[in-house]
Amino acid sequence: MIIVLILICVLILLVIVCYVYYGGLNTVICRVENQKEEVIVYEPIIGDYKKTSKYTNKIYYELLEKEKIETTRGIAIFYDNPRQTDKSKLRSDVGCILNNPDHATLAKLSANYLVKTLPGNSFITTEFPIKGSLSFIIGVIKAYPALTKYCQKEGIKESPITEIYDIPNKKIIYRKEVVR
Repeated sequence: MIIVLILICVLILLVIVCYVYYGGLNTVICRVENQKEEVIVYEPIIGDYKKTSKYTNKIYYELLEKEKIETTRGIAIFYDNPRQTDKSKLRSDVGCILNNPDHATLAKLSANYLVKTLPGNSFITTEFPIKGSLSFIIGVIKAYPALTKYCQKEGIKESPITEIYDIPNKKIIYRKEVVR
């Protein structure tokens, strides 16, 4: 009986340590920021949002290997609330953000990929550190409620949530367009 209790205590301690390490105690601060326009190479996805990393990686490696273009930021735009929409009908655009592409690069990429420019605008943003794969799960658990609460408090309407996976800066940027 004592061994079982010790094992349970060790497991609980391990869960707490992981939660703390991966940012579970981080304070999530929302703010309004103006963002510049961004050009993305993406795929529209219908289905479970858990597929996001699969498609981000696919586009990243295609751009790197076929086009010799290295990107450092992945992106996922989630259009539907998974609490209100069946998993099989969830819509998202998933891909990579291009770093200052010229017209020739855009023309070349547009022949083989979906490319679009996201307009600059005001967004409610918050950030969460990337320390490993659990950061993505804990980030959603922390950031989404904070964004929702901020929108309700400020009278901002529902809009898609964008996640930007900023690999060099080791952070996930969550943002919602300011729509009144």
